[in-house]
Amino acid sequence: MDDFLDIRREIIGILHCHKSPIPPAGELPFRTARYDIHDSAQELRALLCRRTHHQGDNSMELTDYWKVLRAHWISVIAITILGGIVAFGWTLTQTKVFSADASGIISVGVNKDLGTAMAGETYSKSRAKSYMDVAKSRSVAETVIKDLKLQNTSPEQLIARVSVQNPQDTATLKFSAQASSPESARDLAEAWVRAVGKQVDQLERGGASSTETSIVSFRSLDAAQLPTSPTSPNTRLALVIGLVAGLVAAIAYALLRNIFDRRVRSVAQVEAETGVAAIGTIPFHKNFDGKNRIVLSHGGNDLENRNHQDYAVAEAIRELRTNLQFMDVDNPPRIIVVTSALPGEGKTTVVANLAQTIAASGQRVVVIDGDLRRPTLAKAFGLLNNVGLTDVLIGRATLNDVLQPWGETGDLFVLGAGSVPPNPSELLGSNVMHALLEDIAKHAIVLVDAPPLLPVTDAAILTARTDGAIVVSRAGKTTYDQLKRALQNLERVRGRPLGLIINGVSRKSSKGEDYGYQYYTYYNRKDVGGEAAKATHVSASESQPVDAANHVPLDGQRRGRRRESTPAL
Repeated sequence: MDDFLDIRREIIGILHCHKSPIPPAGELPFRTARYDIHDSAQELRALLCRRTHHQGDNSMELTDYWKVLRAHWISVIAITILGGIVAFGWTLTQTKVFSADASGIISVGVNKDLGTAMAGETYSKSRAKSYMDVAKSRSVAETVIKDLKLQNTSPEQLIARVSVQNPQDTATLKFSAQASSPESARDLAEAWVRAVGKQVDQLERGGASSTETSIVSFRSLDAAQLPTSPTSPNTRLALVIGLVAGLVAAIAYALLRNIFDRRVRSVAQVEAETGVAAIGTIPFHKNFDGKNRIVLSHGGNDLENRNHQDYAVAEAIRELRTNLQFMDVDNPPRIIVVTSALPGEGKTTVVANLAQTIAASGQRVVVIDGDLRRPTLAKAFGLLNNVGLTDVLIGRATLNDVLQPWGETGDLFVLGAGSVPPNPSELLGSNVMHALLEDIAKHAIVLVDAPPLLPVTDAAILTARTDGAIVVSRAGKTTYDQLKRALQNLERVRGRPLGLIINGVSRKSSKGEDYGYQYYTYYNRKDVGGEAAKATHVSASESQPVDAANHVPLDGQRRGRRRESTPAL
């Protein structure tokens, strides 16, 4: 009864947190075994996580757009600058055009009194509107061609290069002439004013003799000035347009890449995609390679360590250890498989450092190399790899013969893979292997470094007969589709995923998520007043064999182990 009350409280807490309606009864596969009920609670949590995520998928908040732009800030800046460069290059290919302005005014006779002056002003304004068409006529253009002695230029081409305006309620005509050089533009504007004056004079005199003058005349008002800069192309305007267009293209590129990028990057996204909780994030360490995989820092108040990367990894592993301890307080997992979707995602590095961290807390740990196809665990610890698990399984050696102690705590033991067998899946799924894990788990926490889930079935076989598996993924490499297929392989054998680990994240996530590893300098600071006393460790030579040790906290049968599943009610 107490078990069901605990589960009821857990479900109420989940529903209150997510504010989701209670799923139909068919979506809650409660079973009779106590451990399976806890497993169903985790399935419920995953179901609600997925439901809540899909309900909020329809819109992106402003912070989401900011994270996308921040994640691709290099591309955004590069594309924006590229847009400006393209615009500037376009201006260099265009022919420069210079513009010169000139103006003329229409006047009517000599005004002797106010009435005559007002009438003349009105008449000149009306004539100015009439002469707008004259100023754009072929006859004016032909006169200019003769005046400037232009070659290979038609009147239509010349008219297209000149614009005429009559400002409202004035007798002024303004001309704007365009040419490929400042001198040509100035000469064209001046010549056009002269040609319009001649044409107006001819029209006003009509058929009168040359000695007679008209009361209407057109004369130059403002002479054209030599232009100092081209009016086209407008370099500043082109640059602004190019940068804006580049920025728009960059934002579109970032959003499209974010939509189609299916690689693991965000804790929130990976939990929403898979429905499995992420129980740890391991920062990127540039010095990790095939031989150097174990951090030197113990985390915490490790004041002597100056390597920020080691400290960050150590603190992340300590957080992972804490999450495992609180995963199920009453029945913590004792046999844990550490695997990944594909090779090269850092599962061996994670399991080696996790084993060291658990041992540093005073708990006895046995880490087993269950990758019988490509064993690397013993090499990571710098131990012998030619004897190990396969020798115990076939009866060639006993556990005490091949179990190798490591470290100063005396609580960490490594069981290498041994000889590579022709049938690794059969050995790992055998009753002998199951009995061996059960026997070791009575005295120590067991971590099994298993092969990847997608290429082979070894990890799924191991998980089916243990307390669950931790699946490691690499940030920026593993895709959500690969991760989900790996988890489906566990579901097919009714294996329990304990959680996900994102390995290789940057200290300052590209998605804008601050994992807090940069606070090393604060915890590494030595305050005035002396150093704290250092803890002492038990040497490996003083430790006892794993099957003879009296390790009080871990004595007795394991509780809450996953047994053969019973049918759902």
